[in-house]
Amino acid sequence: MIVDPASTDYLNSYKLLIGSVVPRPIAFVSTVSPEGVFNVAPFSFFTVASSNPPVLVFTVGNRPTPDPRKDTLRNITTAREFVVNIVSEEFGEKMNLTSGDYPPDVDEFQLSGLTPIPSDLVKPPRVAESHVNMECRLLYTIAMSGLINGGNLVLGEVVRFHIDDALTSNFRIDPDKLRAIGRMGGNTYIRTRDRFDMIRPA
Repeated sequence: MIVDPASTDYLNSYKLLIGSVVPRPIAFVSTVSPEGVFNVAPFSFFTVASSNPPVLVFTVGNRPTPDPRKDTLRNITTAREFVVNIVSEEFGEKMNLTSGDYPPDVDEFQLSGLTPIPSDLVKPPRVAESHVNMECRLLYTIAMSGLINGGNLVLGEVVRFHIDDALTSNFRIDPDKLRAIGRMGGNTYIRTRDRFDMIRPA
């Protein structure tokens, strides 16, 4: 199959992307609105942009609404702060509850039963159930497109790591204890238990 994105429906391109670029880690992003409402939502277009300084990047898609910005993007561009929480298997179902399209006055922590706890340096709360929280300050947002599902790139510098002591040894995180999950295509998720090593050539 050969596909020209310019001549096919954007949803077809979306399905090809999320089925090909796998597995994708999940940025479980917590923010706070100007009115003080907590928000937390998952984003699977997510990776590391830099390690010195530490910078995370994730993408927020546009909605088919008069204001296409999701609450997360609106809150980040206003407050210029957010927290990325890593999702482990034990609270995956609660994370999934937050992925719905809710009004801005809905607190997804309350909706899902997850626990907000204070951050050290930023106003948005951390997710207590997460074993890894990264407090971030906004560096840039870059709009890829104003179209429906067009992406808005968010780059944030990590200003504080919170790591569960039970997971770490010499700054290395034990993946068997973290038990992170990721996204495949559609409604499918993946566990990170099946791994193998390959030594990089010198």
